[in-house]
Amino acid sequence: MHLQLIIACVAAVAVAAPQYSYDAPRAASSEEVEFVPILKDDRVHKEDGTYNFDFEAANGISFSQAGSPDGDEDAVIKAGEYSYTAPDGTEIHLRFVADENGFQPQGAHLPVAPEFPHPIPQFVLDQIAFAAEEDRNRSDDSDEVSAPSRLYGRPN
Repeated sequence: MHLQLIIACVAAVAVAAPQYSYDAPRAASSEEVEFVPILKDDRVHKEDGTYNFDFEAANGISFSQAGSPDGDEDAVIKAGEYSYTAPDGTEIHLRFVADENGFQPQGAHLPVAPEFPHPIPQFVLDQIAFAAEEDRNRSDDSDEVSAPSRLYGRPN
């Protein structure tokens, strides 16, 4: 009886075992993998927390950054730049500062907000004029400052 129970348990475990195999991902062929030599990889980390590094690859990608601790909360102020060629052939060059004012990128490829004052659409000007007219009409009806409407009071 015990032997039958043991055989049943072993059979249950065998049936429950995964019925698939796993192959680690790999490149389709060595011809599809591009080897890009690293031309420069300089890194300096000092004991006071300051650091800088410069990286450059043969395919035109470059990245440099420097930083230092600032303040009591171990915040780090960083400044740097990176550049690469986008898939469409556009040269991308971005400079940045990251400090107490946040990340501040600068680059010719970044979108720019329209300059202010920009033209105000006519429908907006019409609405402003309509609201001003309503305010004039309301003040003409009574010279006193009216109390808030009871329509918006607390429900009973």
